Amino acid sequence: MVAEEDTAKAAKKKATIEEMEAQAVDKAKATADSSFRPSNAVLNAATAAPLLAAVDGPSLQTYEGKESVYVGRSVPVSAGGKLELPIHVTTPGSVVEYAVELANYDVDLSIQAERDEGITIVKEMGRLSSAESPLTQKFLVGAVPCVIQFLFSNQYSWMREKVVSYKITVTPPSSESLTAGRRRRATACLQAVRDDLQTAEKRLGAAQTQKGKLQEEVAEMMKLLEEKKKAWKVAEKEEEWLTSRTKLRQEQERLLNDRLQNGWEDEKKAAAEEKKENGD
Repeated sequence: MVAEEDTAKAAKKKATIEEMEAQAVDKAKATADSSFRPSNAVLNAATAAPLLAAVDGPSLQTYEGKESVYVGRSVPVSAGGKLELPIHVTTPGSVVEYAVELANYDVDLSIQAERDEGITIVKEMGRLSSAESPLTQKFLVGAVPCVIQFLFSNQYSWMREKVVSYKITVTPPSSESLTAGRRRRATACLQAVRDDLQTAEKRLGAAQTQKGKLQEEVAEMMKLLEEKKKAWKVAEKEEEWLTSRTKLRQEQERLLNDRLQNGWEDEKKAAAEEKKENGD
């Protein structure tokens, strides 16, 4: 009878803990969804499709919500080496639970979430003692797609190989949770879109004002250019006329100087004929 009561108490305690965990997860999901903001890559996309995909998540028509489980048993981590486990998560609101057991000695463990907009540290690199083994923890993944990178490092040890066993479970949200989440994300995203729209409209107004001023400046420059072209044509014609006039005056100067210095040809011929007639 006592054993049955103890079993019932243990079951009730377990159910209470599970209920509290579920409530904590739901609260964390609500918080993550309410603070959702699309990445710069999504906001800067040429179409609305990437933003809607980030808000909507998977289609409910094909959504199965199945767990993904990754298991490794007695996996060696060489001395001075490391073991990397990339886990792809594509559904927002997924819960990642991991259980790690060490066969002997200690190992360093870090977890980070890698996304297009950057890296989020889930667990700082720290020593996992074999005395703490097995270690079981879980965390929520809000923004997707992302890669959860588990890193077991034995780089501090150059003598001993370590042996790690792990089980990583990715539990996607229920259809009901997914539906509620997409509405929260849509509300948060709508505010982000409105904020960006307001900023874009201000920048657009400034750009249009600057464009108008530049157009006016260009028009003035074009007008001035046309005037300069006309002046250039006048100068070009005057250059041609003055070039011809200069050549003519130079020729005239040369001929006049030649006459003054050497005399006129008809005078020379007349003098020669007169001299001949006089018998000289």
